[in-house]
Amino acid sequence: MRDIHETDPEFMERFEHFAFDEVVNEPGQELEPETRYLAILATLLGCQGIDEFRTVLPRALDAGISPVMAKEVIYQAVDYLGIGRVRPFLDAANEILEARGVSLPLEGQATTTMENRLERGAAAQVEIFGDRMKDAWKNGHINRWLAANCFGDYYTRTGLDYRQRELITFCFLAAQGGCEPQLTSHAAGNMRIGNDKEFLIRVVSQCLPYIGYPRSLNAISCVNKAAENQ
Repeated sequence: MRDIHETDPEFMERFEHFAFDEVVNEPGQELEPETRYLAILATLLGCQGIDEFRTVLPRALDAGISPVMAKEVIYQAVDYLGIGRVRPFLDAANEILEARGVSLPLEGQATTTMENRLERGAAAQVEIFGDRMKDAWKNGHINRWLAANCFGDYYTRTGLDYRQRELITFCFLAAQGGCEPQLTSHAAGNMRIGNDKEFLIRVVSQCLPYIGYPRSLNAISCVNKAAENQ
């Protein structure tokens, strides 16, 4: 397959100028590279951009994203996208990491056991969203799974902290679209633990080239709604 720079030079000139210069350097919308690449990797998972993911992941690793961080983004995506949509990204990451000489599997990051995952997951929900989540896991089996699996199995892992995990969750939801109630809720969760409104708008701005204007504008509306409800 010919390089896209050869087949579509005019398009690539404008796209690369916009995505890699104009957006990255927009005054007041900048993000430091580690945060920017975490957001973009999560966004590409959310919008199912597997080919672009293969292009971006090596750049992210070169910019300081560790193999553990990259894998944690992919693992956490399963709870928001499902394994059916995430498996190709896990396979791609494994291929890229092994090609770069990274030995797999990576060092384990789990901090919970099968016995305490529900308790620890519910505690994580409270820490991020507040006391209203203390007994949320009791409201049916889906909510119990959410506490034990999503939060107990993944949010409690090392490799990323809660602020980074809420950031990537925000990006998963914004990029896939159709999840505006959950996106608003997680925008509020982000704000509660220190990822404020201005930060989230910077995140949306940096991810816009990868998901387009409609979903970006929807995400900003959710951020504004969450801020109004604070």
